Amino acid sequence: MTSSPEWNKMLRGEWYHAGDEILQQNRERCKKACEEFNIAKYASRREKVRLWRNIVGDTRMLPAEVANAKEDEALFEETDPFVDGPISIDHGLNFKVGKGTFLNFNLLVLDTCLITIGENVLFGPNVGLYGAIHPMDPAERRGLKGPEAGKEIHIEDDVWIGAGATILGGVRVGRGSTVGAGSVVTKDVPPFHFAAGNPARVIRRIQSTMYGSVNDSKIGGEGDA
Repeated sequence: MTSSPEWNKMLRGEWYHAGDEILQQNRERCKKACEEFNIAKYASRREKVRLWRNIVGDTRMLPAEVANAKEDEALFEETDPFVDGPISIDHGLNFKVGKGTFLNFNLLVLDTCLITIGENVLFGPNVGLYGAIHPMDPAERRGLKGPEAGKEIHIEDDVWIGAGATILGGVRVGRGSTVGAGSVVTKDVPPFHFAAGNPARVIRRIQSTMYGSVNDSKIGGEGDA
């Protein structure tokens, strides 16, 4: 992908043309990989991990299989997220998810730029991560003929994203925070805070014994999120 100038511009958050042949080839690859994952509803944990890694371009070798099914499943607890399909991801290669994270069904990801999800994160169903943007001026947008761009999204460790929430490009959800169901998050959520609404607002701080493991200077007050 790095051989395409448009791919490089896309990753940098610059305006690029989505019709680029290399970009379209990767989107087609990712679409097929998602379809294979979604079809495998009742596959083993090992098979689901293999299919997941195909989506995100993770080339690590799977560990040697263990005869006992539960023991074999346990091999992936410290290496991969648990993903419940169906899911839809645009590029896959720009989507990084930590271990111990649960991604619920009907997840939609537009990973134009890098989108990261930390460890031990919980997603409700029907969550959308939208890193793609278009020009506001219709004269520049020109339907499918105009340029696109993107902004990164970062969701840190120990976050809970409620069902039906939408996270827009350029947003960082801080560690230990919760986003209420149905919220539309347009601005950053500080660590260990609860945010909800449309647009989401930071409502209150979450009391947690994890406070000592973060920098208190990064824990802000109430306001828009």
